[in-house]
Amino acid sequence: MARRTYEFFAENGRQITSTVSGSGPPLILVHGLSGSRRWWRRNLSAFETHYTVYRLELIGFGYARRQRPVPLAHSAAIIARWMEHAHIERAHVLGHSMGGHICLHLAARFPERVDKLILAATTGLLRGQWWRMALQLPRVAVNGHLDFVPVVTTDALRAGLFNLYRAGRELLSDNTSELLSQVQAETLVISGGRDLLVPPSLGLELCSQLVHGEHVLLERAGHVVMWDAPAEFNEAVLRFLRQPSGDLP
Repeated sequence: MARRTYEFFAENGRQITSTVSGSGPPLILVHGLSGSRRWWRRNLSAFETHYTVYRLELIGFGYARRQRPVPLAHSAAIIARWMEHAHIERAHVLGHSMGGHICLHLAARFPERVDKLILAATTGLLRGQWWRMALQLPRVAVNGHLDFVPVVTTDALRAGLFNLYRAGRELLSDNTSELLSQVQAETLVISGGRDLLVPPSLGLELCSQLVHGEHVLLERAGHVVMWDAPAEFNEAVLRFLRQPSGDLP
């Protein structure tokens, strides 16, 4: 097992945590709503063989669960400042769900920080009412692998209802449509064929609005694509990161 270290970055009383492992070019992983570093458990060994992997825990979740979440664009700005603090000039960035939403802001507003971008089941174009999304969450949790249910349940309880509500309302009201055309990074969009929250049609729509986008569908995966189909997910990510820049249209 690769050696893993924990680092903390605080700004104006708010804190994000990063778990660092592996060696090679930097790869930053950003979890989704109610998530934590544990959501990447099935991907870490594949990634840290080739990259220095930073698993972030966002404000309001994981180690920082006692803090209130901040707006998505604000989270992106904090990540950019954390990168400067950590002496990461530029990195590949992979975000899941709300984490991908934040990574869109990061890539659009701080293009010099993002090399290649991977968006997994990203909520960037998700619209609707908070209570409708909340009703879907139990179905989303059980529509993938059942062994993920204890992980998401524990992380959701740790974050608390208020943090989930605040972050959920924010992601549903944040329109990324105008943002997508500003993303210049080569981008891989990954959808789960069984995703009830962010269906593949939204992944395809998001990809079509990117300057340099590629879409991959993992047929048997639900919303938490990296957990439901780890072998296929890891292969898709590593293939994309290894292909020469400029191969996408």
